Amino acid sequence: MAIVLEKNGDKHRINLTKGGNIVTGEIKINLDWSKGGFLKQLFGSAIDLDLGCFYELRDGSKMLIDGLQFSHGRGGRREQQTRQGCYTQAPYIWHKGDDRGGSSESGETILVNPSGIPNIKRIIVYTFIYEGVAKWSETNAVVKVSVPGCEDVIVQMGNQSSNKKFCAIAAIEIGSDNSMEVQKLVTFHDGHSDCDRCYGWGFNYSPGSK
Repeated sequence: MAIVLEKNGDKHRINLTKGGNIVTGEIKINLDWSKGGFLKQLFGSAIDLDLGCFYELRDGSKMLIDGLQFSHGRGGRREQQTRQGCYTQAPYIWHKGDDRGGSSESGETILVNPSGIPNIKRIIVYTFIYEGVAKWSETNAVVKVSVPGCEDVIVQMGNQSSNKKFCAIAAIEIGSDNSMEVQKLVTFHDGHSDCDRCYGWGFNYSPGSK
């Protein structure tokens, strides 16, 4: 069974650990825009969607993970790196890899290591159109958050009409007791920096590439 998040606002939150359940398995966040593969076969390499997330750990460190490379910095420091994260050590969040053109039937996936959950404070999941179609409705994209023992949480991007190519999809908040809530966001932005300003992450950006 799945829960489809359809309402915006603070009131529409889902507590994935309600009733004392403890998350003991891997959390999976998946972006797929095929719904059977038809659109991927039709458009081929013309479609390039990307899945990513901002994250904050309990020690105060922050970063973002997605398929791009570009300079970023905080406090005057700038770095150039591929932001794929790491599964076996901090941040315990790992992007499995960029799916350019939708050649994979499973799309793009971010995994969260259950052993690292006590170290994570919050995650904001986002997706963006890197190149190709300009309308979400042409992608039929769907984002699914899967937590073991709980219903999947699904956000349908193919129903959106915004012409902005960057979308903050959902916020995952993890309490000090490992309780976990998901809130639908679905806010549209002019890129990473615009989304960053909206949610107060505080990074600096320069143009990126793959």
